[in-house]
Amino acid sequence: MEKTEIKIVAQNKKAYHDYFVEETYEAGLELFGTEVKSVRQGKINLKDSWCNIVKGEIFVNGMHISPYDHGNIFNRDPLRPKKLLMHKKEILKLFGLTKQQGYAIIPLQVYFTKGKAKLLIGLCKGKKLYDKREDAAKKSANREIERSMSLRNQ
Repeated sequence: MEKTEIKIVAQNKKAYHDYFVEETYEAGLELFGTEVKSVRQGKINLKDSWCNIVKGEIFVNGMHISPYDHGNIFNRDPLRPKKLLMHKKEILKLFGLTKQQGYAIIPLQVYFTKGKAKLLIGLCKGKKLYDKREDAAKKSANREIERSMSLRNQ
């Protein structure tokens, strides 16, 4: 039994702050050679990116991949919409949920597995301001509990 190694390149921490992540899906990224080289160097930003579905195909918008240093004329537009590779059934399911129930499809992280660039996308519902405050309060309470437990155990 072989263990597949996953190399995480970029994460969208803001997504977990702004949205409730209901489900996650893995999608392949359709990239050009110089874009793959930039992603391997970690020159990618997922902060304000989102996904949309057009004519049965899913695209990620707002994902910034910096131009490759040695790419010269082969570099592409850093903010161009990138096509995602998913099964048609998954795309149609996501399309139905986003249209009917007000969900959004948000990229969560980019990673390499078996040499292929993959994107973890989440089916997300937006948080209200009071939800964000509640999460921050829980986080600080848990941090305080951990701190007191570690002091007690010493």
